[in-house]
Amino acid sequence: MVWPTTLPYAMTGIRLAASVALVLTITGELLIGGTKGIGEQIAVAQSSIAVPSMYALIVVSGLIGLVANLATRRAERMVLAWHPSVRRATTMTRVLGRAGLLLGLPVVLLVTWWFASAGSKSFYQPPLETIVKVFPDTWTGARFKSDVFPSLIRLFIGYGLAVALGIALGVLIGANRRLRALVEPLLEFLRAIPPPVLVPILILIAGIGNPTKVLVIVIGGIWPVLLNTVEGVRGVDEVLADTCRSYRIGGWLRLRTFILRAASPQIVVGARQALSISIIMMVIGELLGATNGLGYTVVEFQRGFQIPEMWSGVFVLGLLGVLLSLAFTLVERRVLSWYHGARAAERSGH
Repeated sequence: MVWPTTLPYAMTGIRLAASVALVLTITGELLIGGTKGIGEQIAVAQSSIAVPSMYALIVVSGLIGLVANLATRRAERMVLAWHPSVRRATTMTRVLGRAGLLLGLPVVLLVTWWFASAGSKSFYQPPLETIVKVFPDTWTGARFKSDVFPSLIRLFIGYGLAVALGIALGVLIGANRRLRALVEPLLEFLRAIPPPVLVPILILIAGIGNPTKVLVIVIGGIWPVLLNTVEGVRGVDEVLADTCRSYRIGGWLRLRTFILRAASPQIVVGARQALSISIIMMVIGELLGATNGLGYTVVEFQRGFQIPEMWSGVFVLGLLGVLLSLAFTLVERRVLSWYHGARAAERSGH
């Protein structure tokens, strides 16, 4: 019972993990260097102003991402060919299970880290107690205003633009069959290009100011929203669509009360994926040519051999991700309350 219920979500996680793994691989090659790879070659091409070579390498990375995406999608279809939308566990069991995972696992990991690192003499792996002690002095007061606040502003602007543009373009493409057939191959290719490889181009074109950092977030976060919106609009109930046409319900009323409402579960899924990707892209944008921000500060601590402070910056990023995820969950429950209510009624047989 558990495995058939869990498998669809596991496959979704595997597809997302494959995309994130490619992004992080190229990012590591761009930032660290010293290893052969596409990311390092792009950095070399940028530094030597070999723009044609840089564009060619970006195309290659896009093709690699496209092949990986097609392979994972094919594997997902094969593995889930039998799936009959198995019923999930009861609501109380799910709530308790999620609460246990949310609170129990982090506590176990932190306790394990605390005792495993106690008495550590390694300069690069300080005890967790030391990291906790430097945390308040490092991230309160002036540093919050100078580094954390600008990162949050860029994140919210970039993420908001990614969601808005993704929904608008997704509705336009999903509602028009001919347009969808025309642009879908191009969208799949552009989506497959790891966003970090575009950072050098954006820096060459737009410089290293805040607009570039926001644009990096938009480029990374728009694709989950766009593609999920397209799929959601494509999957609207044909009977309800015919009913809207029969009653001559069109324009903004049809869009608001029918299309967006029917597609909203998948739009929210895309927005959740875009949130985690946007945080990653925020850090990447600040690692390359920034003067403030969380990513910039963590790198500065590393370069200054302030190792406990560097680890505390990693903690800040983790806490930021957790808090934003919890906030998103609250918004999701409010926006999709009608959907969860309908699912609950369906499960109870009413």
